[in-house]
Amino acid sequence: MEFLNEYGMFLAKIATFVVAILVVAGGLVALIGRGGGEAESRGRLDIRHLNEDYRQMTVMIKEATLSKKAFKQFHKEQKAREKQREKTERRRIFVLNFQGDIRAIAVASLREEITAVLNVAQPEDEVMVRLESAGGLVHAYGLAAAQLLRLRDRRVKLTVAVDKIAASGGYMMACVADRIIAAPFAVVGSIGVIAQLPNFNRLLKKHDIDYEQFMAGEFKRTVTILGENTDQGRRKFQEEIEEAHTLFKDFVKTHRPQVELERVATGEHWYGTQALECRLVDELRTSDDVLLDASAGADLYEIAYTTKKPWLARLLAHTSEALGRF
Repeated sequence: MEFLNEYGMFLAKIATFVVAILVVAGGLVALIGRGGGEAESRGRLDIRHLNEDYRQMTVMIKEATLSKKAFKQFHKEQKAREKQREKTERRRIFVLNFQGDIRAIAVASLREEITAVLNVAQPEDEVMVRLESAGGLVHAYGLAAAQLLRLRDRRVKLTVAVDKIAASGGYMMACVADRIIAAPFAVVGSIGVIAQLPNFNRLLKKHDIDYEQFMAGEFKRTVTILGENTDQGRRKFQEEIEEAHTLFKDFVKTHRPQVELERVATGEHWYGTQALECRLVDELRTSDDVLLDASAGADLYEIAYTTKKPWLARLLAHTSEALGRF
């Protein structure tokens, strides 16, 4: 029993020490955060030469499948091709990836990537955006679409590739492109606007809880989750939804006039083959297939802008993750 008591005290001291370290580290992170942006890296641009990735894959498979003599001959011919390629000026395709959530947080990286491309783009260059998003907030995806418009405004050819989904706000982005390609079963469209919210007013009344709301401006708030909603408020909220839908339809009509708006702007979505019939997309292909074909005549560069947190914040995050496993 005496041993167990001493061992228990030892564990308690260790736990106290660990908690104290975490508290101090948390305080330091908070202080750094208050100190402004200096503590956080500006971010960096990561660039991958996709042609080199394809070349390495080819070499590995050839080496594994060919005889030594045949592989030696292949290697010699490939070197000759590479030397010839270095002598010729080739067009470039810049590949950007956009993984969208409801708040379109990825637009923070997208704006930096597009700025970087615009600094070096030549008339013969092209940008492909591999887009995956089911949509989200109107203003967030409006900004994301506006970022893509920067390319069009500077006359840089823009292709959007949809391998999985570009719906609602995702399609708002896609329709800006010169060309939209989609996989056969990719989900496309959903040109509509939706808003929904619960209302707890009756529950509050049941428990004798009053809810008071003060406004200046008749329609500062139309509907609420806690107060009693009025028919007038509901009508106004529906009007706002309709206005947003009209803006969405006008945007699609401006940038993709070939679609039959009355047919596609119902809020429905279509799979790739159906979307091609509706002229929501231009071609049925995967982004991988398009890029592999393009690599024969163009240099492909995948660009990703990433931010790096301060080392102390990363340490604290790793520590919290490790403690969460126990």
